[in-house]
Amino acid sequence: MLVFSHTDCLLKENGSNHPEKKERLLSILDSIKEIKDFQIDIEEAPLANINDISLVHPKKHIEEIFSLIPKKGLIGVEKEPYADTMLCSNSKNAILRSCGAGISAANIIIKENKKRIFCAVRPPGHHAETVRANGFCFINNIAVSARYLQKKYKINKIAILDFDVHHGNGTQEIFYNDNSIFYGSIHEFPLFPGTGSEEERGVGNIFNAPIKSGTSAKDFINIFEHKILNNVDKFKPEIILISAGFDAHIRDPLANINLESKDFYKITKKIVDLANIHCNGRIISFLEGGYDMIALHESIKEHLTALNNL
Repeated sequence: MLVFSHTDCLLKENGSNHPEKKERLLSILDSIKEIKDFQIDIEEAPLANINDISLVHPKKHIEEIFSLIPKKGLIGVEKEPYADTMLCSNSKNAILRSCGAGISAANIIIKENKKRIFCAVRPPGHHAETVRANGFCFINNIAVSARYLQKKYKINKIAILDFDVHHGNGTQEIFYNDNSIFYGSIHEFPLFPGTGSEEERGVGNIFNAPIKSGTSAKDFINIFEHKILNNVDKFKPEIILISAGFDAHIRDPLANINLESKDFYKITKKIVDLANIHCNGRIISFLEGGYDMIALHESIKEHLTALNNL
């Protein structure tokens, strides 16, 4: 099992009491070190280059974000008083490492025939739209990796599966009219960002499974399988990318879904089974949300253990 991460991702600050904090990643890295049942190699994520990022986001947009980075203190990219997507002096490298992890994972999974790679990075990415940073996200890491796989390695059909409790509005917006990309999301609704109804179908490539506050683990898994995984099976992707958010956990402070840590093993194992059928087992998983440290610490072990099942 290969994991990409970098200490630069720990240097990004969002201010006191912000849920997207370095402790999230520290909890995950500590959890990874505790796994003894199988070998996990952690490699440093490189800095993404602007040309690869521009496969999704215009260079001008990225340059504008970086131009806002303060020498000290914090600045929000949204309009006040709702700014919670923050830039600090150390933001640039963290953003570029988070994207670079996915690009390196794409290279290795194709060139070296690896089966599973996890990108333990922050800031997350699935809320970032083509020309809009929001929801703690600046670059859509998973979208850039998908486009990179298509351009460099001529991968035709990619499935992006998103089990973060918040809808990936950015990923949906980027691929809304692209039938080479399957996007499937299960998420609490209504909840930030407010998108993700079942009526949002793109060109038949978007599969949203909105669920109510208080949904049980059993119902979550059944809905995920019926509304998303069954359609992935029909799509027959060549590789699967996962937006792995762990905020549907019962402990998470930002949502109200009742998954336990062990449920992330069950969810991931179902994805692995599909990858083994259609993708020669190839999966790249990206950390998205998850804001309770105990839940993250436990759930990441379940996720990686399931990913390790070849």
